[in-house]
Amino acid sequence: MRDQQPGQAPPPGNLPVEPDAFVGRSAELASLAEALRTARLVTVTGPGGVGKSRLAGRAAGGAGARDGAWRVELAPLRDPEVLDHAVVEALGLTDQRPRGPRETLLAHLRGREVLLLLDGVEHLAEACAELVAELLARLPSLRVLAVGRRPLRLAGERLFPLEPLPQADAVRLFADRAAAQGVPVDGETDVVRELCRRLDGIPLAVELAAGRLRALSPRQLLERFDDRFRLLAGGARDALPRHRALRTAIGWSHELCTPEERLLWARLSVFAGRFDLEAAEYVCGGHGLPSDEVLEVLTELIAQSVVTREETAAGARYRMLDTLRAYGAEWLRATGDEPRLRRRHRDWYVGLATWCELEWFSPRQAEVAARAEVELPNLRCALEHCLTEPGEAHLGQYLAGSLWFLWVGCGRLPEGRHWLERSVELDADRPAHARTRLKALWVLGYVAILQGDSVPALAALEECREGAERTADATALAYAEHRTGCLALVSDDAVRAERLLRSALERYREVGELNSNVLMSQVELAMTRAFLGDRADAVRISEDVRRICDDHGERWARAYALYVLGYAAWAEGDLPGARTLLSACLSDAHGFHDLLGSVLALELLALVTASEGDAAEAAVLQGAASRIWPSVGLPLFGSAHYNAPHELCAAAARERLGEERYERCLARGRLLDREAAVARALRRTGPRPAPAG
Repeated sequence: MRDQQPGQAPPPGNLPVEPDAFVGRSAELASLAEALRTARLVTVTGPGGVGKSRLAGRAAGGAGARDGAWRVELAPLRDPEVLDHAVVEALGLTDQRPRGPRETLLAHLRGREVLLLLDGVEHLAEACAELVAELLARLPSLRVLAVGRRPLRLAGERLFPLEPLPQADAVRLFADRAAAQGVPVDGETDVVRELCRRLDGIPLAVELAAGRLRALSPRQLLERFDDRFRLLAGGARDALPRHRALRTAIGWSHELCTPEERLLWARLSVFAGRFDLEAAEYVCGGHGLPSDEVLEVLTELIAQSVVTREETAAGARYRMLDTLRAYGAEWLRATGDEPRLRRRHRDWYVGLATWCELEWFSPRQAEVAARAEVELPNLRCALEHCLTEPGEAHLGQYLAGSLWFLWVGCGRLPEGRHWLERSVELDADRPAHARTRLKALWVLGYVAILQGDSVPALAALEECREGAERTADATALAYAEHRTGCLALVSDDAVRAERLLRSALERYREVGELNSNVLMSQVELAMTRAFLGDRADAVRISEDVRRICDDHGERWARAYALYVLGYAAWAEGDLPGARTLLSACLSDAHGFHDLLGSVLALELLALVTASEGDAAEAAVLQGAASRIWPSVGLPLFGSAHYNAPHELCAAAARERLGEERYERCLARGRLLDREAAVARALRRTGPRPAPAG
């Protein structure tokens, strides 16, 4: 692994920090590094628990890819159609356009020297093979390191079968994990060596055994393992010895668990990826395991290395290795309790989405955003369950619609559209469920508008309006009218936009609706008034929105109100006030990964900067914005109203700099990624003179 020099920026990528010491594997690491230097596709294969992921992660970190090593965890995925979205997510990309995530990947990776680590390809092998084949064919600078129990079977694939640890390394691993628990085994080297030999040097098996040292000595572990192995060796004689050794180690560890621990192990297998304590208590509690005992049992599974604890942006989370989860899933199916647990899982995440949607309009908005991001694998699992189980289409529509804040506010428009379109293809099961479909329709229309896809947007909103009128659903009618007004606004039909938005606001008042969407309708009305020339009314409406947002701790809609106020302040000649307002707008929008709000703020900050006299910096910011717009959609919606400030800024900068220098500054700005562009715009706290030369 390359050493990072003091003061040197960390390499790009998202490889996780290793939770404990990496033991042994020096020869394999060197061989894998050499394979990555000479082949564009390397697949590490081997049985579960042999350490494929750990070795691949260590090799990827030292591969020296100029633009970073990026790991995509595939184990939590169930739907092959979400594979591309998961890769986009892992790369930290935000692309709001209606184009598919595959096009986003190709556009982003073109010309970049990236190592893509796909971890856990076996259960999505066909989809992974198709994705990797296209990426490698079209991106000559890309390398792929795949990890799985079977190869992808692609031309040019170099296989790297991983064997168990040599005995000396297995003994070192056992001793290291024992020491971490405060149980030294220095005086029992012979017993530990024999135990590791019986475990066939499989790292997971060794760690499971070491996890039992609080209760059993190494000699007792060896005796129990011998009994278990002899019992199982009579069956599955066609399996490789190391497969039998791993299943023996897992089964033996499973048998050493108490009945409550075995029950929780099985039930936790319904989670996709990470989960928190409250989810475990709700989903897994009851029917032989009281909810108030889940924490105690979970703590024991952590001590035995069955479950690991991790810190995330949303707090502590737990997870099982995929091999152990699969073992628990087999046991759960054997009990016949899997359907009930799947329903419990679905209910928890439908409830979580409901809570998140309500709390989005509150001081906990940032917490909601962080939690929804962390819980996305389980939300996907719940969506897939609802949209494939008979009789649950309405729940899928409800869930996809309730997550509007995640799709819209947190920059996940393409994935949101995927789930929304799937959900509205299904009919609500009963007339009583029609409301959930109407909600999914207006959210779909909203997503399509923000992607610049007006025809599907209008179709969804018209269907929503007709359904709302037919069922006398006043709330859905208000949302359909609101979003149709929004579509008119970005289409430069300001007169129609004002009429629809005012009507929608009156409908919201009649039904008592007040949330971030309602406030956004006021912001959009304020923009309409500004475009029609009444800045004073635009300011009045936006100040009212800001006051309500401050009262409720809302920051997402508030950012858009600050955008309108910043524009008005610039128009009045208050450049310091405009910069302060727009900087706050940019900071909040960027914090929510809201690409549209971020790039709109950048455009106006460029205009303010030009007005302050720094035409070169204004052009750099315009260049940075021009790099972001292709990920949003049609620049400035193709709207003459939204484009006017951009044209004013460009004209002023060209006049001061001249065409040639203006273009050079634009080009400098286009070199900035989104993080760098936002940081540059926010660093400026006031005007500065134009640079000389």
